[in-house]
Amino acid sequence: MDLKIKNQSFLVCGATSGFGKATAEALMNDGAKVIGVARNEDQLMAMKVIYGNRFSPMQGDITQSATIDRVLELARDRNISGALINAGGPPALTFIETQLKDWDDAYQKLLRWKVEITQKLIPLFRQNQYGRLVYIESSSVKQPIENLVLSTSLRLAVVGMVKTVSQEVSGQSINLNIIAPGSHATPAIERLIKKKSGLAGISYEEAQKAWIESIPAKQMGNPEYLGSLAAWLLSPLSEFVTGQVYAVEGGAVKSTL
Repeated sequence: MDLKIKNQSFLVCGATSGFGKATAEALMNDGAKVIGVARNEDQLMAMKVIYGNRFSPMQGDITQSATIDRVLELARDRNISGALINAGGPPALTFIETQLKDWDDAYQKLLRWKVEITQKLIPLFRQNQYGRLVYIESSSVKQPIENLVLSTSLRLAVVGMVKTVSQEVSGQSINLNIIAPGSHATPAIERLIKKKSGLAGISYEEAQKAWIESIPAKQMGNPEYLGSLAAWLLSPLSEFVTGQVYAVEGGAVKSTL
């Protein structure tokens, strides 16, 4: 499918792993250029070798204001068409295991930086009269997942922000949408399975098997396929889609909403 993004530029946060990498590759494979932000410089350089001038690496922690300012300077220069807002989450904990410091850290990792980067991107998109924002959150915003109280609580706040902002900028060719992944073959799910194995006193392999059996589709999701959905939402083809939450979770969410 031609996404009509050839030679357009996009910002991808968390570009060297999981959903960020899958989205960056989907965009570049369709002819787009990507500014990729990640903390691991070696992995960024590895992607630069593969994709050449289609990939502009930027090393830094996107949850920090200094990195956001550096990214926005380059985003303005490249006149980006959209951005994937994505980063790692807080540790897997039950409510009883958390301390107030954990909630403060989760606010920084999951909400505050997304508010900041959104506030700085919207004026740029308004100036260009076009823009796409896609946020990678979690299927826990549809149905809570055990041991993820921090993630669930703060990601729900992101949903509230995105829903509201999408209405505020409606009619300006600026769209905001959320992808809410369930269990995919990513490092984040590996950490959850490890947590479950420890709590249940079983091996990692046993916990992994039980995890997959709990998914109606009886398999883990493929990050590359989710990346193709993100690329579509970042493209002009998504012009009639905004303020939506796409749960990609193999049937695990039983809610009708």
